[in-house]
Amino acid sequence: MSTHVSGIGMTSQRTRMRMIERLRDQGIADEVVLSVMNTIPRHLFIEEALASRAYEDVSLPINFGQTISSPWIVARMSELLRANSNLGNVLEIGTGCGYQTAILAQLARQVYSIERIGPLLTRTRIRLHKLQIRNIFLKHADGMLGLSESGPFDGIIITAVTAHIPPVLLNQLALGGRIVFPKGSRKQNLCIIERNTQGFIETVLEEVNFVPILSGVIKK
Repeated sequence: MSTHVSGIGMTSQRTRMRMIERLRDQGIADEVVLSVMNTIPRHLFIEEALASRAYEDVSLPINFGQTISSPWIVARMSELLRANSNLGNVLEIGTGCGYQTAILAQLARQVYSIERIGPLLTRTRIRLHKLQIRNIFLKHADGMLGLSESGPFDGIIITAVTAHIPPVLLNQLALGGRIVFPKGSRKQNLCIIERNTQGFIETVLEEVNFVPILSGVIKK
């Protein structure tokens, strides 16, 4: 791994390992998720001027009014989605800078990721290609419509807050699958929707703070 990828100083592997230890202390228990996050260089997914803060437990701006989620949020949502089992098809709504996408690519057989903001997706596509992450499919579209032609999905993860999950998206969830997403408006909570033979069961978890999901026209 080159110095650019592995990082030096505040972006070094040692700094990343301290982040992993902090996540354990904060209650992240899935060692598979932690191992993957230890290998993915978060500093490559943000602006160079902010690289020294890459492994702090904070969200950071990534342009276009969007943010990269804090390491704890990425770990927590990944842990909840995986639920200690191997993932096949996963749908991510809100590609953003691609950090969560890169994590999911190590946890699932195939990741389909949808982003509304065209210029942001273009940057991210180049970044993920440089990192040689192959098992991903990126699309510029309205993520809340899902990607029915590639479903059903074992897991769906939404990286911006929404008030509800539309039926068209629920119907793309495989039996036994789960959706992990932030729900609400002023007050937000991390939620899980699981699909079983009787229908859908929603569980509300801890409070979180996400940017709102974009609505309206697709931004080119």
